[in-house]
Amino acid sequence: MSWDGRPNATEYRQNATEYRGGGRRVGFHTFGCKLNQFETEALASSFKTQGFAVVPFEQEADAYVVNTCTVTCRADHKARALIRSLARSRPNALLIVTGCSAELNAGALSSLGENVLVIPQSQKASLLDLPAILSPAGDVQGDLRILGCRPTTVPRDIFALTASAHTFRTRAYLKVQDGCDARCSYCRVPLARGPSVSLGPAEAVRRSVELEELGYREVVITGVNIASYSSEGIVLRSLLRLLLEATQRIRFRLSSLEPECITEALGEVISHQRICPHFHIPVQSGSDSVLGRMRRRCLSGRIHEAVALLRGSKVDPFIAADIITGFPGETEAEFAETRGLVEELSFAALHVFPFSPRAGTAAASLRPAVPERTRHQRARELRAMGSQSSSSYARSWVGRDVEVLLEGGEGTRAWGVSGNYLKVDVRGVPAAEEAEGMIARARITSASGNCGGRFLGFD
Repeated sequence: MSWDGRPNATEYRQNATEYRGGGRRVGFHTFGCKLNQFETEALASSFKTQGFAVVPFEQEADAYVVNTCTVTCRADHKARALIRSLARSRPNALLIVTGCSAELNAGALSSLGENVLVIPQSQKASLLDLPAILSPAGDVQGDLRILGCRPTTVPRDIFALTASAHTFRTRAYLKVQDGCDARCSYCRVPLARGPSVSLGPAEAVRRSVELEELGYREVVITGVNIASYSSEGIVLRSLLRLLLEATQRIRFRLSSLEPECITEALGEVISHQRICPHFHIPVQSGSDSVLGRMRRRCLSGRIHEAVALLRGSKVDPFIAADIITGFPGETEAEFAETRGLVEELSFAALHVFPFSPRAGTAAASLRPAVPERTRHQRARELRAMGSQSSSSYARSWVGRDVEVLLEGGEGTRAWGVSGNYLKVDVRGVPAAEEAEGMIARARITSASGNCGGRFLGFD
């Protein structure tokens, strides 16, 4: 069953009757980006504060929420496989499917099971109303506990999704932007999320202060393209200054930054000690001719400049990059240019994706297509380079000190993620099981697998 935003009452009552029961348990599964992760956190927070138990997704529940991604064919395929399997194994549970794939593939997803309810990305925020409908209090169906969703004809503000408590992660998220005005020839995200919109700066500041008061030590600034943030004359660098001025201890981690938006002015702001030295840039290719066919907004020279600016703003920052291999028409010479850029810039991590033609995008009809085998072979080659580069970056930090946000602990051993995105096992932490959410200073002692660290104290 799909939802076009104007459901009829009969369909809803039938749905409510069909999915009655008790327990009030819900499970969540997220595909895709940090923005999707945040939006799942917001939904889970809404369920928890209204009396529901959030259980691990693999456990039995009365309702499941699957937050989908449509960036690649693989993401769509994995979501469909999970939903189909869950519909069969949990026939008495309500399966709510939302996210970008739900926006663009509602019909196909609805057909995966009779207990599947598709809520498009554009209506995702209306799921915040769901817990009140499922709750026994004031239930119009009497003593039935309805497991269903009553949509509203009034669109919810997309920034209504916010979380005061985070269920799945120790760090908090602050969504300041959504949508994208770029029209890269391979990308479906603008089709699913629409044009760029930004959260008002005063509200962004209010939410960051609230998160700090709740005890969070790290906030991830997230959106589809946060570098395009613009509201009331405030752009990203100005917003970051406001957030830093309004808070005292919390550190900020930035999600993906488009290279053409990384300027000296932004570099001055991100040099602040409470901006994490961890950056992610969508490079996509090192070949100017390929970048042109991708309709990217910058060429390889600007990518070099952006990386240099980031490295000039922080001491040895962790810089990750996205790369697409086998874009239509990519020759061996063009791929060699990408390989050369990767070698020269020595990224700390690579996220490599073989080109995946997406319906509705300009690149879907570009020719000649690169054979699938070649696309995957080139991806394997770059991933091997990325693995070596990641290991080299971690080894370079042995003997140096980092600040680790602890995500769990046992005895005197705790584990977490440093400001520069190293996964660190910290030894010698007092009462480690009680230290989750705290920031520990540690000296890196080894770089085999997760980095080893020696506890130096709490920040």
